[in-house]
Amino acid sequence: MSRLPSARHLASWAGICPGNHESAGKRQQGTIHKGSPWLRAALAEAAWGASHTKRSYLAAQYHRLAARRGRKRALVAVAHSILVSVYHLLTRQQDYADLGNGYFDTRDSQEVQKRLVRRLEGLGLTVTVVRTPHAAS
Repeated sequence: MSRLPSARHLASWAGICPGNHESAGKRQQGTIHKGSPWLRAALAEAAWGASHTKRSYLAAQYHRLAARRGRKRALVAVAHSILVSVYHLLTRQQDYADLGNGYFDTRDSQEVQKRLVRRLEGLGLTVTVVRTPHAAS
């Protein structure tokens, strides 16, 4: 791993880094680039398997992105996450610790709350938010 100074270099070498094409301040459609076809295929298989596990960070990431961007783009994003995680695990010599499927909800709890309140109000309901003591953590 010493030949690659960062996880970004590894992702670029593998051809699984996100595209960065911008014109006139507008982000255009980015594509993945040529890289190691065997590594990319193995990462795609691993991403597919990880996206169908229960109660895992990678499955939550896949379902979150697939709803907005599509299944294939979500698979590429999960494959990229796997590759970056593997790089960090190998360079730091640590064990993998899954963040869990509730990571995105806890990270942006205020945004989730606002979105759900707006959704209920859109259905014609009046919402009063009261935080319970056991859910405050």
